[in-house]
Amino acid sequence: MSKLFKFALTVCICLGNYACYYDQEAEQEPVPDVDPDTPISFRSDIEPLFSRNGKDCTACHNGLIQNPDLRVGNAFEALLQGGYVIPNDAESSLLYQSLPGNEHPVTLGFALSTEEISLIKGWIDRGAENN
Repeated sequence: MSKLFKFALTVCICLGNYACYYDQEAEQEPVPDVDPDTPISFRSDIEPLFSRNGKDCTACHNGLIQNPDLRVGNAFEALLQGGYVIPNDAESSLLYQSLPGNEHPVTLGFALSTEEISLIKGWIDRGAENN
């Protein structure tokens, strides 16, 4: 056999082995519910999660690149009028489904903690008020 044929055969075998490889998705931990006695305010608890330290949602969701516009002062209206939030139903809300760590890609090193995701879920499940 020629050296080229042996090399090609080796490459094909390696590619064939790796073509069958797949990552098994890690099971996500269920997001705990927020204590019912914990108050949740959109302005002081939720909106600040979207824009902090330059590594945040507003890098893309800024009214120019990607909807919804999550900048301070615009986020509530964009989320509710844009249909991203279904009050009292976090599981069906696109915002909750798309949070970094759920289906949304984590970009710029930005990720939400389980507690922060829990706050957003609680805010939506409690009616998504502009408070």
